Amino acid sequence: MQNIHKIKQDMCDIGRRIYNRQFAAANDGNITVRISDNEVLCTPTLHCKGFLTPEDISTVDMTGKQIAGRKKRSSEALLHLEIYKQREDIRSVVHCHPPHATAFAIAREPIPQCILPEVEVFLGDVPITKYETPGGQAFADTIIPFVAKTNVMILANHGTVSYGETVEQAYWWTEILDSYCRMLMLAKQLGNVSYLDQQKSKELLDLKDQWGYKDPRNTKEYEDCDICANDIFRDSWKESGVERRAFTPPPAMPAQPASSGNGQAMPAGIDEEQLVKLITDEVMRQMKA
Repeated sequence: MQNIHKIKQDMCDIGRRIYNRQFAAANDGNITVRISDNEVLCTPTLHCKGFLTPEDISTVDMTGKQIAGRKKRSSEALLHLEIYKQREDIRSVVHCHPPHATAFAIAREPIPQCILPEVEVFLGDVPITKYETPGGQAFADTIIPFVAKTNVMILANHGTVSYGETVEQAYWWTEILDSYCRMLMLAKQLGNVSYLDQQKSKELLDLKDQWGYKDPRNTKEYEDCDICANDIFRDSWKESGVERRAFTPPPAMPAQPASSGNGQAMPAGIDEEQLVKLITDEVMRQMKA
């Protein structure tokens, strides 16, 4: 049997962590936990998430109607409910405005991949939704194209939403994402961002699979994709206004460089005509020798 009071305490604890990390200013953000097929605990509107008490948490049904609680539920509850409708495995959703990840939301800059191992394992490709005015069903619907293939999203010009089996897990993905976005900005200021190669990135995806974290890049649908090129959600970029401006991934390379036959690796990106010429030149050089 669920301890509803304990779940509400956990929501308050995550609210404090969000506020203390400056992921939510003033009354920003909202947190929900699904407790039954038709009941969801929801934080209140116009209330600082750093100072919640269990008594502040309301209960809504799956249509968004408030059925319990002394304070009015969050105005963005429909976003959370749509995630629960699309993903039966999800029990908690966290929405807030972490500053570094939200900077990518404002710039509409896709999150680069194949840089940090922890991000590859826990997050993978992170989509950016198209912009809609927060609060309504149209806003909630923006997550539908992506929700099955990720556990965290960037909401264009707004913030982030992440979800998981517990409220703490739902929060984790946001914290990892914002920390990563901050590292990217700092590395960019230093003047260089170094990428992992295709082989090392594939090793991380295999490790992710062993740990039970699913990634679309490890499925048959995307087996021929360029792992480091944000291939999973790139078809959505035009509609969402997403475009690479700050971070350009490296050219696609084979997992292991081909050999030229003399123990040296062939240059990446070489085409067949160039390969024939190089081999011919090498044969002629050997004959002259």
